[in-house]
Amino acid sequence: MLLNDVLKELMKVKQVKDTVLQVHLNGLLQTDDKTALKEITRQLQLENVVGDKVFGSFAENLAFLLEALKKGNRSSSRPVLFFLEEFDLFAHHKNQTLLYNLFDTSQSEQTPVAVIGLTCRLDVLELLEKRVKSRFSHRQIHLLNSFGFQDYLEIVKQQISLPEDFPDNRFADEWNLNVQTLCEDKMVEDVLQKHFNSSKDVRSLHALLMLALSQVTVSNPHIKSTNLLEASRLCSMDSKANLLHGLSVSELCLIIAMKHLNDIYDGEPFNFQMVYNEFQKFNQRKAHSVHNSEKPVIMKAFEHLHQLELIKPVEGPSIRIQKEYQLVKLLLDNNQIMDALVKYPQCPTDIRQWAASSFS
Repeated sequence: MLLNDVLKELMKVKQVKDTVLQVHLNGLLQTDDKTALKEITRQLQLENVVGDKVFGSFAENLAFLLEALKKGNRSSSRPVLFFLEEFDLFAHHKNQTLLYNLFDTSQSEQTPVAVIGLTCRLDVLELLEKRVKSRFSHRQIHLLNSFGFQDYLEIVKQQISLPEDFPDNRFADEWNLNVQTLCEDKMVEDVLQKHFNSSKDVRSLHALLMLALSQVTVSNPHIKSTNLLEASRLCSMDSKANLLHGLSVSELCLIIAMKHLNDIYDGEPFNFQMVYNEFQKFNQRKAHSVHNSEKPVIMKAFEHLHQLELIKPVEGPSIRIQKEYQLVKLLLDNNQIMDALVKYPQCPTDIRQWAASSFS
């Protein structure tokens, strides 16, 4: 909003409007440097200039594009403003080549280039490589909300109220009256207070209100306090615990085996072999057990838990260790596991009992 306002103001200046070029990139769309370069070429309308030319590197290609913007007398270039939305995602590009070349170019007097990044991440500088960081001006503007809870309530009313020019006046009046009553409800106030305490970000508020509004139907034409309560529950759901609901029975058994190892060894790291032994002990206690316990199958399940980031390897010496003996830690606590088991679809009783038991 701030950026758009500044650009609007700038474009009123004739000299700026006639000479400055803008390139808008988004980390969600330009997921690699090749795509970003294509988009830069398109927005600068230089497709015909590039033609079928082959470049040795990204830097050469970008330099050629900027050179092509020079005026006929070759004494000066047209200034270019680069806007990188979701700036943190550009830091995940291979070698951060795009960022490096843009920052490097912006330091050259021959090519007037300014690069502006927009991101929600306060730690974005930590993502930059040393060579990129050294070319960054370190100018940052933090836009942090300073409003109180009463202002927050006003924003909620404003966001979900219907405007005066709404075609159906009668419905708009009823809707707005309901919104007023809703915001005075103690339960709603508690839900909003909880949300406000965790994040003042208006986008986070939009996510909450959108979930509540999605429950409005022809038969339920107004937002109810229960809708907001349900929306808040969905917003504050534990994503890691939710992942457990989609695991196979074997993977769930491995999680429970790790839970028991955590209890026995007081949170110390463990390896696959220890988890497998724990799993085998459980299988042997159940003569009727049908859980597939072949080691390669269980190893595959273990690797899947690693991919889901439910477990993580413990950094150790650089000596190569067999996969079975690489130390790992479980990234779930006992409450998350037990809550997930309650909601797990058709969880076998013996597995639930094993998780609840204090012995391994």
